[in-house]
Amino acid sequence: MLALLLTAACGTAVSTPRPAAEVAEPAPPAATAPLAPAPGSSSFTGPDSRASGQPCRAVSFEAADYTVCEIDLRRYRVGLFWLGPDGRPYGTLYAFRRAMAAAGYPPVVSMNAGMYHEDLSPVGLFVSGGRQLNPANEGDGDGNFFMKPNGVFYADGDRAGILETEAYLRQPPAAGIATQSGPLLVMDGALHPLFSDDGPSRKIRNGIGVRDDHTVVFAISRDGVSFGSFARLFRDALGCRNALYLDGSISALSAPDGLSVGWGIRVGPILAVFDRTAPVS
Repeated sequence: MLALLLTAACGTAVSTPRPAAEVAEPAPPAATAPLAPAPGSSSFTGPDSRASGQPCRAVSFEAADYTVCEIDLRRYRVGLFWLGPDGRPYGTLYAFRRAMAAAGYPPVVSMNAGMYHEDLSPVGLFVSGGRQLNPANEGDGDGNFFMKPNGVFYADGDRAGILETEAYLRQPPAAGIATQSGPLLVMDGALHPLFSDDGPSRKIRNGIGVRDDHTVVFAISRDGVSFGSFARLFRDALGCRNALYLDGSISALSAPDGLSVGWGIRVGPILAVFDRTAPVS
């Protein structure tokens, strides 16, 4: 198993996540020799099959630039992470990548996942390694997380999906990993009913979509974009009938070939993609 301990240290208050200051991006870590994995809980989904090439590319849509990563769960494994072996949040994608590289399993791609409190604990549902470490949040409040309907991204084995939160809780699917956020961007091909076509708010935004049972799409803007345009990216350009907003301004993605965005920003939960050599718990 991967050298990783995921322990429950979740905040229980319902609050709107607050922006964290961006820190200087350090140089990528040098390659290190694999270390012997220590006992812990890994949280990968996906079968063993070799991936060819890189999953990420640059995309332009409605005069904005994006990094898009299309993940075939039959060729990659996707994991959800929060706390390191010391019981503390990784805090940044750089720190996460460094820890995984030290264990011999550098991620192909990593991105901030569901929204989080000031202590970096998840605001909503967090399932990793098949264990629920934070419950779903059905409360009302201010901020994007509470723009109903919100939803849950989940994956198990080589399959993934996105469901509205109440639907997920009413009939929970098999889920090795699950992260809750909001609002839903696209629901069965329809944009969120509260979005205008192209509102005045422009932020760096990131989200996740599901094209089919086996294909997950990560996307992050490199420019400030509106909710409406970001949702149309998933539906119209990326072919996702369901997509979930993850965050804005506090958005980061680590990818190869110069496609990273904001990976020095502080983050809580982390979604990460690994090749077939990564172990399964």
